[in-house]
Amino acid sequence: MENKCKSNDAVCDKTALPSDNKQPRVGVFGIGYDVYWKQFPGLEEEMKGKFRTFKEMLPAEVSVLDFGIVDSPERAYEAVQQMQSGNLDLLFCDMLTYGTSGTFGTIARNIQAPIVLVALQPLQALDYGKASTYMQLMNDDICAVPEFTGVARRLGRPVPDVVIGTLYGDEQVHEEILEYCRIARVLHDLKYARLGHIGHPLNAMLDMHTDSTALTACFGCHTVECEPNELMACLRSVDAKDLEQRKQEILNFFDTPDPVSDPISMKLRDEDLQTAAEVSLALDAFVEKRGLNGLSYYYDGEPEGEIRRLMTNLAVGNSLLTARHIPMCGESDQKTLIALMIMDRLGIGGSFAEFHPIDFNEGFVLVGHDGPHNISIAEGKPVLRSLKKYHGKPGAGAGVEFKIKEGPITILSINSTPDGRFKFVIAEGDSVGGPIPATGNTNTRGFFGPDIRAFLKAWMKEGPTHHFALGIGHHAKTLARIAEYLGLEVAIV
Repeated sequence: MENKCKSNDAVCDKTALPSDNKQPRVGVFGIGYDVYWKQFPGLEEEMKGKFRTFKEMLPAEVSVLDFGIVDSPERAYEAVQQMQSGNLDLLFCDMLTYGTSGTFGTIARNIQAPIVLVALQPLQALDYGKASTYMQLMNDDICAVPEFTGVARRLGRPVPDVVIGTLYGDEQVHEEILEYCRIARVLHDLKYARLGHIGHPLNAMLDMHTDSTALTACFGCHTVECEPNELMACLRSVDAKDLEQRKQEILNFFDTPDPVSDPISMKLRDEDLQTAAEVSLALDAFVEKRGLNGLSYYYDGEPEGEIRRLMTNLAVGNSLLTARHIPMCGESDQKTLIALMIMDRLGIGGSFAEFHPIDFNEGFVLVGHDGPHNISIAEGKPVLRSLKKYHGKPGAGAGVEFKIKEGPITILSINSTPDGRFKFVIAEGDSVGGPIPATGNTNTRGFFGPDIRAFLKAWMKEGPTHHFALGIGHHAKTLARIAEYLGLEVAIV
């Protein structure tokens, strides 16, 4: 049989984003004051040099659109037309020297992309013994920032963020610039994402229900409604040679230890490995065929039927895809799929999670889920176990078990609000070493302050969904900034 759904993707690339994913479009323009150019010969050329130095800070992972130096209101009206046609994800305004807010007002009014003011003076401090007006103007990057932010407020537009520092050798500045470029990646990829959806929310999970139109209105993404028979067609087209190769890749990637204490777990069975490999290949092909950037799903299927076997054995394939920057989300949770994509594009992982039992002796809560998971942020080699049953769900088969890397972690829940919009609920904590249950599920020991009881009470008070995305590092401020750019309510617990 011809394999019409065949995919040549590697099992797991933990670093590179998909090659067909277009770069975020980051605009940049400089601010000057045309009156200065005649007053101070050579100043304009020096400003152009400063502008070039800033542009060199922007990483190759973004597509830079250069709108030149804007030094008068007339030039601003010309530039804004170019900016509008640039389809920008983010816009840097390089505050080269003082400039009147007339050069900024029309841009702030008409550009919908987030604007970031960058004030980077060349000198750590003026040489006061040799100071001159020329030297001051060369380092006057901060001078017009209050004027610009005040005008944005008067226009009813978002007040821009500001990067403040020096032009040379300022590591904090470089990290902030890179962070904004990562945010541009998030905004860009959400805007163009094709997110597949199969089935329906699990049973009566009311917090999972999501309006696809609201997702498009807020994030820009498109929901691709899919049917399980489409995935079934890809399963029937799996090539035998590819299957043997995938089985070996899975065995190389995962440990398959003996069972420990859970009577429903077993050492990985050959038939469960076979199913996991078949479904993984089918899923790869399905995602490629439909052009998906992510997938949420839940579908029971007929007892003992082919579709049930397929739809209840997605965890291995989904975990591999999630680590390749194509997030997958069980229980039909479209909102957490968005959260997973945000974390992935920030480069911090993103694993499907919920709260499990509390350890009152040591003051932590187990954080995990029964799949899928982001293997790229695992501590050590992940484990595959055969499970006789999936608790609370139909089916049986291979279960993915791993622990999150030890160190700082961040969790993000996206909930629906009564007005049909969305809310980010964010918290920072730590993943700490120690044993986890050997149940074929992901778990990590999550420590959150000030103590676990107080934290969980405060978290629940914000009305989150019971699922969330878990990533490595502390990134609450960055996630809050993304919510702000999307015009959403945010709570940091």
